[in-house]
Amino acid sequence: MQKPFDVRPFRVVVLSGLMVGLALTGRLLAAETLTATAQMKTAGGVTASAPLTVTLDRMSTDSEREQVLTALKAGGTARIHALIDKWAAIGTVQVGSSKTPVKYAFAQPGGGGRLMTVVTATPIAFVGAGLPAAPSRAGFDLGLLFLDVPASGAGHGELAPATKIALNKDGAVVTDDYGTATIVLSNVTAKK
Repeated sequence: MQKPFDVRPFRVVVLSGLMVGLALTGRLLAAETLTATAQMKTAGGVTASAPLTVTLDRMSTDSEREQVLTALKAGGTARIHALIDKWAAIGTVQVGSSKTPVKYAFAQPGGGGRLMTVVTATPIAFVGAGLPAAPSRAGFDLGLLFLDVPASGAGHGELAPATKIALNKDGAVVTDDYGTATIVLSNVTAKK
């Protein structure tokens, strides 16, 4: 089923960066907080929005990035989850009043700012789980954010609050999100 907001080209760019990205020259040296508005529109026309805050104590290291890429190639979601679940939290994702620990965050230069990938080792939320005929939650073990953070002004992004990650037959990174509504992030801003 096609999602009402389709920002998959953005997702492909950020996920491609996960695979072949350049190391960020200006590593996060101090705590950083990113804020945004999360918005979704369901296939039934229901719209909802909530404030989103990502607080990071540090960014993931190049070594951690390589470990995540190796896990992705070796088995996708299950391997990534098993790896990062053991790591200490490096921040949180807060949507509304719910907080989820961040286990991986990597940024690379792009578009005059940074393209960031943020991963939680537990789902942030199962949107639509209470609906009749909702799919099983099994295997949707990660939360995923893609953020385009400009050097100045507000950026945009996407939130997959419960997702699976894998490589397709062509070696491209693909996600399978729980639920049918894409959650778009607007007004993405960073504060140190």
